[in-house]
Amino acid sequence: MRRRRAAVTATVLGLVTALTATLSACGDSGRDQIDYLIDARVGSYNVNTVDGYASGAVMALARVLPGFSYLGPDGQVVADRDIGTVTVEEGPSLTLAYTFADGAQWSDGAPMVCDDLVLAATAMSGRTPGFAAATDAGYRDIARIDCTAGEKTAVVTFARGRDYVQWAALFGVGSLLPAHVVARKAAVDDVVGAFADGDRAAIGRIAEVWNAGFTLTPGQPVPAEDFPSAGPYRLSEYTVDGGLKLVANDKWWGEAPATGNITVWPRGTDAGKAVDDGLEVADTADLNTGDRVQGRATSEYDGTENRAAERDPRPLSVTQLVLAGRGTAADRLVRQAFATCVPRDALARRFGANGLVWSLRTVSPADSLGSALNAQFARRYPRADVRRARALLEQRPAGEDGRRAPVTLRLGYVSPDPVAQAVAQQIIDTCGSAGLTVTDASSAELTPGALGRDVDVLLTNGATGIAAAGVASGFPDAYQLFGGDPLNISGFRNPQASGAINDLSLTTSDSARLPLVRTAETAAWNALTSIPLYGTVRAREHTGVAQVVPGLARTGTGWNMDRWVRR
Repeated sequence: MRRRRAAVTATVLGLVTALTATLSACGDSGRDQIDYLIDARVGSYNVNTVDGYASGAVMALARVLPGFSYLGPDGQVVADRDIGTVTVEEGPSLTLAYTFADGAQWSDGAPMVCDDLVLAATAMSGRTPGFAAATDAGYRDIARIDCTAGEKTAVVTFARGRDYVQWAALFGVGSLLPAHVVARKAAVDDVVGAFADGDRAAIGRIAEVWNAGFTLTPGQPVPAEDFPSAGPYRLSEYTVDGGLKLVANDKWWGEAPATGNITVWPRGTDAGKAVDDGLEVADTADLNTGDRVQGRATSEYDGTENRAAERDPRPLSVTQLVLAGRGTAADRLVRQAFATCVPRDALARRFGANGLVWSLRTVSPADSLGSALNAQFARRYPRADVRRARALLEQRPAGEDGRRAPVTLRLGYVSPDPVAQAVAQQIIDTCGSAGLTVTDASSAELTPGALGRDVDVLLTNGATGIAAAGVASGFPDAYQLFGGDPLNISGFRNPQASGAINDLSLTTSDSARLPLVRTAETAAWNALTSIPLYGTVRAREHTGVAQVVPGLARTGTGWNMDRWVRR
């Protein structure tokens, strides 16, 4: 991508050119292969569903499914002109003209057209029944899309008073799926016509395909006609012992990838063996795995960890405990007792960025407002108070026999995960001393939908994630506090919080944001919809590969994998 490449210094570019020429002359096919480990599952080609958004799909597919923008290394939104251009037009409300590049096409030869935009906007608008999108943020504000099926340009008009300020991120990396494939699988002539006609049966079939028609499972075929790519890489195969293989897309109209083959090793594959065999790039929350990639000595998570003296980059995401809005965790006194016995300070020292407790959900440590606002909320449940937690539990009404029923909370996280396991165990031990039983309800197959059904508390990175998370702007994750948005998996509903998030989406001014964030966070703390713990620390390591630029956002370090090249 042209802007991305322009950001690299001439010295590095010269080195890469020389290396590429040398490798080509040697004809060593093994040097046209790089292995990349991520710490989450890749179970779908659609990164926009609830489960897809929480997974590692966008980490693996950032250069397979690009959009009109990508996330740079610091989580900033950058226009991707390889895909097309976005032009602001005059109008009574925000009006944007999206035009795909002339050569933009899917790897099956079908052109990228405005149908792809209409599908994305409709699926994520929150107004069309049947679609299981991860969030409606931004797309809910679109009033209409003018698109003639098969054309390269669409005009997107926002509702009056709803000029979503993060519009540059809409229709960005991972958001566009091939509408012609969805139409074929749903047995409709074209998705634009089905939506325009309001054909409920056709729309229902389209939603079913969008939700579940792009499943990826190790060991299952990956038909090229069902999983076409719009980026420099396309899917080749997906197996347990071979990982998710990406190969150069010969229909790609931009600059060819520097390395022809990338193998991604997600959860559910033989990633451990790949590490043992010496893979080159890793993006994971398990710091010990990062050490192994670099050949450093590792240690067990035994309680002696202390990150207070570390110099971690300020993260874009926050590790938190999300509480279910129904069941045992819905009881106000149980929530308060749980929050009181969670040792936030001790957990932050062991696992948090720079050892700091983080007390915000909608603002990350990297945000300009972060430090000041975090200090204002730091007094909310700062450390474990076993005596107070026990007293809160004793305020619960007794049953007919005069006894209070014991309280058990099921704490879920995706396993195996040594860091999450250590976090859970410390909470289990501390809360147990207060008479509140917390059980380890981890599972390899855990998804956000388990909250309130299989688990009472979910340990996440960001709003719902189990992988890299966050964006510099804080959106769409701020919608975890917006009533009714799918990112709000706890079911939290508060008119003041929703209004504040609504207004936050319309401004970038720090002076305007400050009172809005205070309002939303105060409401969330009062309800204890979630308990933020600390800024998330991740290992972003590489060895023997040039042009790797660690990515702090939800796309992870793979944001520019098409520029990676072996040294």
